[in-house]
Amino acid sequence: MVLKPQKTNFQLKIIENIQTLSIWANNPWRRYSICLIILLIGYFLGSSLGMVSAVVELMDPVAAFLSVIFIEILIFIRRKFRFQRNKKFLLLLLDSLRLGLFYGFFTESLKLL
Repeated sequence: MVLKPQKTNFQLKIIENIQTLSIWANNPWRRYSICLIILLIGYFLGSSLGMVSAVVELMDPVAAFLSVIFIEILIFIRRKFRFQRNKKFLLLLLDSLRLGLFYGFFTESLKLL
């Protein structure tokens, strides 16, 4: 017999906060501003990971492996939420983060040319 794990108070608060943020972002300007902020955070993370791994030359393969794993996790989460109508805002935030990471990695790769 397989038991379902119980929902902890922490999990309930996280779900509650995401739903509150989704209701707050019904206004298109708020939604786009949050997406822009998440995109810029992703860009910052992508470019800073590239800079840190360039300084420590031994960590280049490790940083590339971790970044690929992180992007694959984001893609896996996106596949899980793709057909759920109430998770559209979370899906938009995940796509913005992934796009920011790609742009950060791309601009760091242009610096190497």
